[in-house]
Amino acid sequence: MEPKEYPPSFTSRSTSFIPSDQQSDSRIILDDEKLPPVDGGVQAWLFLMASAMLESLVWGYAFAFGIFQDYYSTHEPFEGSGNIAIIGTCAMGIAYLIAPLVIILMILVPKIARWVSTIGVVIMCLSLALSSFSTTVMHLILSQGLGFGIGGCFAYTPTILFMSEWFDKRKGLAFGIVWGGSGLSGIVFPLVIQWLLNQYGIEATLQISSVALFILAVPFLYFHRPRLRTTEIAYHRLNFHFLYNKVFVIYQLGNTLEAIGFFLPTIYLPTYARSLGASDYMASLTVVLVNLFTVFGCVIMGFLSDRYHITTCILMSTVGTVIAVFFIWGFAATIPPLYLFCIAYGLLAGGFSSTWAGVSHEVQKANPSADATVIFPFMETGRGIGNVASGPLSEALLKADNWRGHALGAYGTGYGALVVCTGATALMGGFSVVARQLKWI
Repeated sequence: MEPKEYPPSFTSRSTSFIPSDQQSDSRIILDDEKLPPVDGGVQAWLFLMASAMLESLVWGYAFAFGIFQDYYSTHEPFEGSGNIAIIGTCAMGIAYLIAPLVIILMILVPKIARWVSTIGVVIMCLSLALSSFSTTVMHLILSQGLGFGIGGCFAYTPTILFMSEWFDKRKGLAFGIVWGGSGLSGIVFPLVIQWLLNQYGIEATLQISSVALFILAVPFLYFHRPRLRTTEIAYHRLNFHFLYNKVFVIYQLGNTLEAIGFFLPTIYLPTYARSLGASDYMASLTVVLVNLFTVFGCVIMGFLSDRYHITTCILMSTVGTVIAVFFIWGFAATIPPLYLFCIAYGLLAGGFSSTWAGVSHEVQKANPSADATVIFPFMETGRGIGNVASGPLSEALLKADNWRGHALGAYGTGYGALVVCTGATALMGGFSVVARQLKWI
């Protein structure tokens, strides 16, 4: 494993690598001595803290949807309804899918870039409040799903654009810390949501969540801002030729395939744990464990991606996840081995998104004119496509599972098809590793 070499980035103090026709961009030619330092300093770390907090509020809440899934499936007026899983996959999928559109909007209208995350928090919280009045699953899909996803995307996506201004050499680690924020909040949210549901019911839980997320987000919005100020449109950053390059296509294919099954465990683990006899809080603990160890997985993967070729990191995540899914979850017929799976899955699969900074680096090497802040959200789009597809797919797999009573462990509980789908898509997520060995990239 060879240490990585870094290409010039838009956060570098040098402008010698930028064509002369692009050096007029005010984001680049500003006097660096008047700007906060890159890769360190109080303002950089405050930005990172704000980014991690917004990430934790958006994704920590979204990743706790398994608790809502369990509640909707067993309580009126949604009990027995189909398409409940689509609510959660829609929220997460939309938040990933439209990330490039938000990035492009901020580049084309730089005056509003500073306020995009604030707008997102308002939309996100308002959508949750409106979802409390839902009487059908379709109402929940539109509010807790679509509305929350749009607001969440606006809230966290500016991190991607601003991160390249605040961090350069430590970018992988910085993204790992930010992604770890969602895992950290995921320790608290499932338990709090479960308690609120038990005490007050679904309407009050959604309303309290709306107010609480807003109060928690507001103090950090001030620090979620760009390092560089500009009112000019940086048209040269909107270079999309990389979308047709085989390097991007190969990494994106693996990323999308992995995403199809990635979210299934966090959605269905509480329900599966309940089928094994777990109480409400024991069932909630499955999501807590996944999210807790996702924190470590994200930071470790971000740290490694700064030092080794990204396919090495993807290989570690892929092999570990496949083993955990097929051999631990697959044969987990009691609660203790299921908890062991949750720990392994969070640690190994949870850090997969921290490889995107390294993937952007590889795509930039093949497409020097591409901007990393534009490449990155397209990786999120790939995950969003897989996420949205996983909702209806999981519903179909549960209905078509014919292994109940005919196989060991989880394979014979009615969730066997979900286990196989999760493991198979995790395996396909390592496609780039094979492609590198075959010299395709």
